[in-house]
Amino acid sequence: MSAEATNPGSPGAAGRRRGRPRLELRGLRRIGRAALLGPAPRDGLPDALEHVAKVHRDHHPDADLDILAKAYARAESSHRGQLRKSGEPYITHPLAVTLILAQLGAETTTLTASLLHDTVEDTEVTLDQVRAEFGAEVCYLVDGVTKLEKVDYGAAAEPETFRKMLVATGDDVRVMSIKLADRLHNMRTLGVMRPDKQIRIAKVTRDVLIPLAERLGVQALKSELEDLVFAILRPEEYAAARRLVRECAARPDPLAAMAQRVRTTLEEARIDAEVLVRPRHFVSVHRVRLRRGEVTGADLGRLLVLVAEDADCYAVLGELHTCFTPVVSEFKDFIAVPKFNLYQSLHTAVTAEDGKIAETLIRTHQMHRVAEAGVVALGNPYAPTDGADAPDGERADPTRPGWLSRLLDWQRTTPDPDAFWTSLRADLAQEGEITVCCADGTSDGAADGPSTGTGRVIGLPAGASCVDAAYALHGEAAHCCIGARVNGRLATLATVLRDGDSLHLLMAPDSAAGPSPEWLDHARTPAARLAISRWLSAPAHVPAAATPALAGTAPAGPAGPAPAGRDGTAPRGPADVLAVADLSGAAVRLAGCCTPVPPDSVTGFAVRGGTVTVHRALCPVVARMAATGRQPVGVHWRGADETGHGCRVTLLAEAFSRPHLLADLTEAIAAQGAAVVSAAVEPPHEQRVRHTYTLHLPDAAALPSLMRAMRQVPGVFDVLRAGRARPAAAAHG
Repeated sequence: MSAEATNPGSPGAAGRRRGRPRLELRGLRRIGRAALLGPAPRDGLPDALEHVAKVHRDHHPDADLDILAKAYARAESSHRGQLRKSGEPYITHPLAVTLILAQLGAETTTLTASLLHDTVEDTEVTLDQVRAEFGAEVCYLVDGVTKLEKVDYGAAAEPETFRKMLVATGDDVRVMSIKLADRLHNMRTLGVMRPDKQIRIAKVTRDVLIPLAERLGVQALKSELEDLVFAILRPEEYAAARRLVRECAARPDPLAAMAQRVRTTLEEARIDAEVLVRPRHFVSVHRVRLRRGEVTGADLGRLLVLVAEDADCYAVLGELHTCFTPVVSEFKDFIAVPKFNLYQSLHTAVTAEDGKIAETLIRTHQMHRVAEAGVVALGNPYAPTDGADAPDGERADPTRPGWLSRLLDWQRTTPDPDAFWTSLRADLAQEGEITVCCADGTSDGAADGPSTGTGRVIGLPAGASCVDAAYALHGEAAHCCIGARVNGRLATLATVLRDGDSLHLLMAPDSAAGPSPEWLDHARTPAARLAISRWLSAPAHVPAAATPALAGTAPAGPAGPAPAGRDGTAPRGPADVLAVADLSGAAVRLAGCCTPVPPDSVTGFAVRGGTVTVHRALCPVVARMAATGRQPVGVHWRGADETGHGCRVTLLAEAFSRPHLLADLTEAIAAQGAAVVSAAVEPPHEQRVRHTYTLHLPDAAALPSLMRAMRQVPGVFDVLRAGRARPAAAAHG
């Protein structure tokens, strides 16, 4: 694809004595020489294809090479006369890409498509011809990696090309495997391009291709791409890392001696294992240097122990921790809990008698293949099987992880190329992934609205909140989410989820519910941010009606619990009339964030569904609403009898932590005739604790006396309304 010329002096060509070895390059030189001689066959195979075939047969002894010979003949004839910028025949590029994939263990269909991957883009060959000669599967892969024309798409060609590749990858991950190998060869040969173009391509590789390689588990490609990008974008740091590796290479390697001790230990324990020294690549050396400051020879690599079975991994771990001093904080078990990108291994670190610390990886040979090649090592996940796992006409895809499903979901709702490109880079910049168990369940009445779950496990980026989980589960229906239970405890939607958390979402059945602007502060996934932004930017729809609506008035309908609103506040019965909106026909409800009561100064904002949400004038949400351009709606309390009706209010009690404080506070609340709707107690901080109570008062006029009674509880130094700024002296945590 738009292949660049080979540059013998390109970064990374030298100084790799102690760096991670590249995918084997001698075969590429052999391919180049053979390509200059043309497609003359020998023993049925073109000379240029011989090395690819040998490597492929090492992984797949029964592979049919006839289709590869046919694909090479078509590619060579189609690209004949075309040259790379270095003057080499263009066919050397698809051959090099195919060799990279063959070394990773890709199956025959992938190699066939990689030989042809530039024919449709750069020659007169059409997709129909590829389909007729090589079948629909190869045609799909070639189409997936074919760029869109700038003539047709202009500046949007690059983001739309990546959108096309992502969609194709959603159906067949081998599309992205070919793209990654293609980019690796082009990055290796980027030296003859103009510096500005080198930097542009390196940045796209850093922001998009490297994160995709990480997520697909193709570490062999990811590591080399990181080094090549590092050399272009940060040449001084790259040179320093190379210099450090070169200096340490001139001294005895402490890891080699440590590896021999480990071999002896495992042999004595009769554990059949292969012990290797695995050098770090240059970016990894740079990161270690930043983290530790002074770097020794033992820091430039790790020990790799390969065994046959999973149980052997733990046997090796036991021997190492018995015979050497383990660094307990360095232990991680990615076999019992694999990473989201298929990676499995045991990580530990042990200390030798001389004090040298050796980081050690323990895995099976199969785990190692997957760790290096990721999805490529899975072979063809779409091959027909004898099982009945998939319905007729469908293919079971075990390689479509949660992050890819999320990308595919939100890209459908992002037609603007610039927004898609920005969101894609932001999503891929997030490191790591967590899994959250969304279990079925119903509300026990402790919070407004029913609890909902899907009984399934979802994947989210690390740092995701309940807001992100809601939109991942329910799409735009998550607008009605009003709260959550995390691990059985009530939690705000801003709560950051951790790996393995159990989640129940609390949903309002009222269609008028919707997100508030602060949700954007807690949303990390593009899907959530885009959905919230669309809702907030949409005009409010107010139904035509003749009479003003009253806050706290339940809509006419069958008897039963009133639905909860967007802020977690359920409308009260007809006798609980409190406030009137100055907007004809609008339903009105009290905001749960500040729980206004008479005689608070209030204002309102219209939301979709014909509802005006009433906030206290000093509520922080009011300022945020105004900042987004939302126009306030006038609201006033109803008549002279405004204090004669029940209301709901949220109070914050600031206190010194002591035993029985919760019991004493709830007793004081009950003595005032108030009912506790929900309560939350934050963990103590510096001997202080904060209680949050949502209460139902039979009469709004009773609020001042209730707050005085709560302040008189021993240990309580202040009681505040929710939404009011706390004095600096009382703030904590």
